[in-house]
Amino acid sequence: MKTPIINPSTELITEQRIILHGVTWQQYETIRTALDQVPGAKMIYLDGILEIMTPSPEHEYKKSTIGELLSVYLREKKIRFYRCGSPTLKRELTKRGKEPDESYNIATKKEIPDIAIEVIISSGSLDILSIYQGLGVPEVWLWQQNQLSIYHLREQGYEKISRSEFLPDLDLEILTRYINYPDQYDAIIEFRAAIQE
Repeated sequence: MKTPIINPSTELITEQRIILHGVTWQQYETIRTALDQVPGAKMIYLDGILEIMTPSPEHEYKKSTIGELLSVYLREKKIRFYRCGSPTLKRELTKRGKEPDESYNIATKKEIPDIAIEVIISSGSLDILSIYQGLGVPEVWLWQQNQLSIYHLREQGYEKISRSEFLPDLDLEILTRYINYPDQYDAIIEFRAAIQE
């Protein structure tokens, strides 16, 4: 009997998730500190539920592409910005903690970013917008199923909007086209040319 061999070049690498229930804030802090030494491990905490994820290569590629394109746009339009990356945002009072995939402050540096970007390849069990609402992040960009959706925080929660309130002149249709490009280098070069027209 022959054993089938999986071709590593065609095997899909997916995101791995572990979900723990009944986790106290102190336990979350302890686990978070311990996992600081684990490259790529991301944590989401919502009121006693802890999700630990290792992102897939596809996730990291899309995150990087979105970050590069947004940085190009901000530089070309001479908009002062601070790319914050993936800092741990946490608030014990609301029992929430999360590392955005990318984050930005517009105009000035702030403790909580103006824009948090999330790439969703496989859905987790936790409500990302509820987490960001409890953290007070003004705008969340969700990339899911090759589409970009933007949500702005209002008094009653997040509202889906058609244009960023921080970057109202950014054409999301054009941005989405270049996020979906198969080659990141070409996407950045061509996006820069498109926004200069």
